[in-house]
Amino acid sequence: MTSRKHHAERDVDCWLTDMDGVLIHENRAIPGAAELIHQWREQGKPFLVLTNNSTYTPRDLSARLARSGIEVPEDQLWTSALATASFLADQSPGGSAFVIGEAGLTTAMHEAGFIMTDADPEYVVLGETRTYSFEAITRAIRLINGGARFIATNPDVTSPSPEGVLPATGAVAALITSATKREPYVVGKPNPMMFRSALNKLGAHSLRTGMIGDRMDTDVVAGIEAGLHTVLVLTGISDQKEIERYPFRPKETLKSVADLLDSNRSSKGASGSSGKSSDDSKSGGKTSQEDD
Repeated sequence: MTSRKHHAERDVDCWLTDMDGVLIHENRAIPGAAELIHQWREQGKPFLVLTNNSTYTPRDLSARLARSGIEVPEDQLWTSALATASFLADQSPGGSAFVIGEAGLTTAMHEAGFIMTDADPEYVVLGETRTYSFEAITRAIRLINGGARFIATNPDVTSPSPEGVLPATGAVAALITSATKREPYVVGKPNPMMFRSALNKLGAHSLRTGMIGDRMDTDVVAGIEAGLHTVLVLTGISDQKEIERYPFRPKETLKSVADLLDSNRSSKGASGSSGKSSDDSKSGGKTSQEDD
């Protein structure tokens, strides 16, 4: 079993990795994260850091990671906002959209060539914002009822804040769906579209790409559906009990990204695809869903 795992890992030429719960926790680097990114850069392995949060631009996220001691250039960050803009640019080049979201989404849509308008747009695009406007939501409902197609960047129903959870894209999308009877097309995880667009950006093939995540219900299932080598780390949302709830399993279950460092991997090996690993699993442990 171990030799099969090592063989699978050696065949991984490119990596996709989630951010919160995998590389950082509460804006602190998870041990081994900075070293793994450095290892990939030294080895010349293409990689992208992914997040479902559409609030921030890649430049913002690169600066956030740098403050944690992790150096990731902005062109190696892939957000649900970028994936959404890429998808829509392919669907309707030079199209129009009414957008609810922050700079991460509006910048991505502009750069994809979209016109922002509330006058008969082709799409209503809903993303993350901490200041959801009742007026904007009302406008979105009317535009969707008038024929605009409904798109959401991600399905996350809450996002964390120092004061507690906040309603996020999925919660507001449910409100709009209730008023319009229209379900959005959701681009972000667990839609494998998020990973496929990342693969396109890297020019990578799914058979030789690995995905590292901390959630069974988004990272692992979407990675499996996209045909990737899936690695679950136990520094975020999922733990052993969580793994047992699902009928599918990641290819590897590791305590943290530190186990992917060459020195650690050669001395310890990887755990089996059954999801079994050591009991002291949650070295970074999130207690609530973070912006991944």
